[in-house]
Amino acid sequence: MPERQVTEVEGRRLVLSHLDKVLWPVTGWTKGQALYYYAQVAPHLLPHVRRRPATLLRFPSGVGEEGFFAKNPPPGLPDWVRTMVVDSHEGPRDRVTVDDLPTLMALANGYALELHVPQWSADTGRDAHDRLVIDLDPGPGADITLCCRVALLIRERLAADGLPAYPKTSGSKGLHLYVPLRPADAAAVVGYARGLAESLAAAHPAHVVHRMSRNLRHGKVFVDWSQNTSAKTTAAPYTLRATARPGVSTPLTWEEVDRCRSASALAFTPEDVLARVAEHGDLLAPLLGEAAELPPPGG
Repeated sequence: MPERQVTEVEGRRLVLSHLDKVLWPVTGWTKGQALYYYAQVAPHLLPHVRRRPATLLRFPSGVGEEGFFAKNPPPGLPDWVRTMVVDSHEGPRDRVTVDDLPTLMALANGYALELHVPQWSADTGRDAHDRLVIDLDPGPGADITLCCRVALLIRERLAADGLPAYPKTSGSKGLHLYVPLRPADAAAVVGYARGLAESLAAAHPAHVVHRMSRNLRHGKVFVDWSQNTSAKTTAAPYTLRATARPGVSTPLTWEEVDRCRSASALAFTPEDVLARVAEHGDLLAPLLGEAAELPPPGG
């Protein structure tokens, strides 16, 4: 395969390079395969990240070597890539928004293997969130099967408050549960998520912890409510993950969550995910539809 390949994507000229470079040494998965995956899954991925300031996890030397998070636009991006200004502790900064296929391909070509986005967009502003996310992270001695049991408990509690929830794997070890919201005050969303985590930990102390201290997590699931703060980002639906074998943050059905009895049952390769979307479409499509009202504090 040529070292450099010039192509046109939706009218944008891109120079793709090092397509044969192995980025996942355990499996021999290449940069070209990563680009192909993103091109194929883009119709389902892009609606979930569009107009949200992206944090990128870049691996120029491949998985297994040191990667790094990049909030600022990477050097060498085409000038047509859209950005938005976001307030940070360093002052206003430009952030990339992954709004279209050419941008997605340009970022992946620059070794941005993972995409992470916040629970707010340019349309809502950082002080109003249109998603609530619960990140279920298994501690040592636990795995995604326990996350699934906890997820079912959370689903019941959310439903009691009139909030629908949609699951996906993190693509690594845990689960994410999303709730589509009518734009709600960021502090109120954080408060609701924290209250839910604290209540669940009090009711199920043998299996759930809501505090971040790692020494509390053995054999339990950490219910990470802090992912709802405006500064935090979460692995986007359908993003690749820089695990030893290429993983994907994969939307699930609740039936899959309910019947999960082994970690391998919810470990999906990029090829698996492309087959899933070909058969089922986007299982997270309801997240883009009708939104729910966050219950008032104490409601």
